[in-house]
Amino acid sequence: MKICLTSSAGGQLLQMLQLESIYKKYDHFFLTFKKTTTESLANKEKVYFVTMPGRNPLKILSCLIQSLIILLKQNPDVVISTGSGVTLPICFYAKVFGKKVIYIESFSRVDSPSFTGRLLYRFSDLFIIQWKPLLKYYKNAIYGGPIF
Repeated sequence: MKICLTSSAGGQLLQMLQLESIYKKYDHFFLTFKKTTTESLANKEKVYFVTMPGRNPLKILSCLIQSLIILLKQNPDVVISTGSGVTLPICFYAKVFGKKVIYIESFSRVDSPSFTGRLLYRFSDLFIIQWKPLLKYYKNAIYGGPIF
């Protein structure tokens, strides 16, 4: 099994790294955007960098194209995301190509959903929350508790 681990830099990446005991057992790679923390990760892991889309239409298009190319090249069985906008394209393409998508709502989202979470909840195969108050927004989510 091959796993794509996708997150933004910062807190989402730190949460993803907490899952190392799980993902290190499998062929895996990271998909994120360039920042000091992600560049240092590339020294020890396979990392693909995509353009941070923000709200810029050209950057969004670039991220969409890059994500599709990476998905087709790497062909993961599962995409695991801890969030933010950079992860949306790869998760969408994963579903289109019949891959499994696992989304873990951010630890920082205690009592209200994130934008990314609201979008990915609709088509994730497994949706995990870290705080019980989020169950009122995500009825079919699994409460996994904090991953820190």
